[in-house]
Amino acid sequence: MIETELKAVVDDLAACRARVERAGGVLELEGHLQDCRYEDEAGRIRKLDHVLRVRIFRGPGRSEASLEWKGPTRTVNGLKAREEIGTRVDDPAALTEIVERLGYELTRTIDREIAQYTLHGATVRFERYPRMDDLVEVEGSAESIERAIAALELPRAIFTTDSLFGFMDRYKARTGKRPIVCAADLGDEEW
Repeated sequence: MIETELKAVVDDLAACRARVERAGGVLELEGHLQDCRYEDEAGRIRKLDHVLRVRIFRGPGRSEASLEWKGPTRTVNGLKAREEIGTRVDDPAALTEIVERLGYELTRTIDREIAQYTLHGATVRFERYPRMDDLVEVEGSAESIERAIAALELPRAIFTTDSLFGFMDRYKARTGKRPIVCAADLGDEEW
């Protein structure tokens, strides 16, 4: 499957969520989303611009995990596009152990609180990180992405194909603070 998406910084997360809900957005997930990214000993996964991750979602009365592979990033018609293959599992701990016993090493953990909606055929996910700007990711077909962006009532020009790391760099340049996307990196600070 080819995943296409755009992301943007959200200055007022509550107001954007309210606009999505008024436009008919259906809340699908709300809770904590953690990505555990893995690499082989030679660093080939990153060199190929691939991603191997275990994604774990925990929310009220619901938890799930998936193993996902993503292919190289490209831009198609102004949208970020990547091939993606994934499967869900019931036991995140067993999945993590299998990946690690195969020799993959955990290289990065990304934590965020999310609210994920379905709107006009697109997935709209609001993401709040330990210390960084709040983001909105809009995923779907080109047409559904544009309809969802219109419902968000955010300037179209702020949406980009940049990776999370591009947003982290801009946050640091703008604020002078180190962005934190892993809860464990907060130390004694509160999230």
